[in-house]
Amino acid sequence: MKLPVSAIVMTYNEETNLPGCLASVSEFIDEIILVDCFSQDHTREIASAYTTKIYQNKWINYSKQYLWAIEHVDIKNEWIIRLDADERWSPEGFAALRDIIENDRADGVYVKMQIFVMGRWIKHGGFYPNNFLRVYKKSKGSMEDRWMDEHIRVNGRTIVSNIDVIESNYDRQKNLVLWTNKHNGYSTREAVEFLIAKHNLAQVDTVANLFGTSTERKRWIKEKIYFRIPLFVRPFLYFSYRYFIQLGFLDGMQGFIFHTLHAFWYRFLVDAKVYQIEKNARDEGSDIRTAIKNHYGLDV
Repeated sequence: MKLPVSAIVMTYNEETNLPGCLASVSEFIDEIILVDCFSQDHTREIASAYTTKIYQNKWINYSKQYLWAIEHVDIKNEWIIRLDADERWSPEGFAALRDIIENDRADGVYVKMQIFVMGRWIKHGGFYPNNFLRVYKKSKGSMEDRWMDEHIRVNGRTIVSNIDVIESNYDRQKNLVLWTNKHNGYSTREAVEFLIAKHNLAQVDTVANLFGTSTERKRWIKEKIYFRIPLFVRPFLYFSYRYFIQLGFLDGMQGFIFHTLHAFWYRFLVDAKVYQIEKNARDEGSDIRTAIKNHYGLDV
């Protein structure tokens, strides 16, 4: 019997990843909800083989899209899975989840993300076990409203499970193209999130807690320590920490590529965009909010 669980999936041009994603969950849960940002490929056609609940909404950022779904979509189940198109669940994972749900062992469930890059599982560098709260009771959980790095928080009991969820882009020929394209967009939102905090543009919605879960502790370290390190210095420190101290070098050539791109491309690009926005604001005599709007089209 299928679990009384609703999966919420956000998509934009995900025809490569989506079939495997939906196939991995459709036999085990009784509702799939797709919220699409006007994809121009076959995303919606693929989804229609698995669900009739397909919605479209203009994209602002992930959390606002997700919060829109929670507010506007008729979700029939109390239990929700937050699911990305490049993720895969296993039968073993659902067997463990069934035990948690049927025995009411928690209100929120942390899973372990297995990140694959160019076909290799990145086991080191602090990327495994990397626990994320991906399953929760609708009445107990909510998502942070922020531009980047959003998390689900639960007002209730949580459990750190042994459920492994695979994260990978499945087009081997375009793996790095997909990764860099996505992370280019992520870097803009990450820069905006940093500038909001730095310049007090809005109240920051955060789960940061030094004495909380691993997710809450990592957020505290990021906001209280990483954010205070000078621009362009912190990507070097980040790489050194991930690659050497946390043994990222043990992941071979794929690990070298991943950790280098993650620090010296993605994290460096975030800093470059922060620098550019602040410089544009100074050169144009505008405030940060206006500079973000003028050059990235984002209303903060």
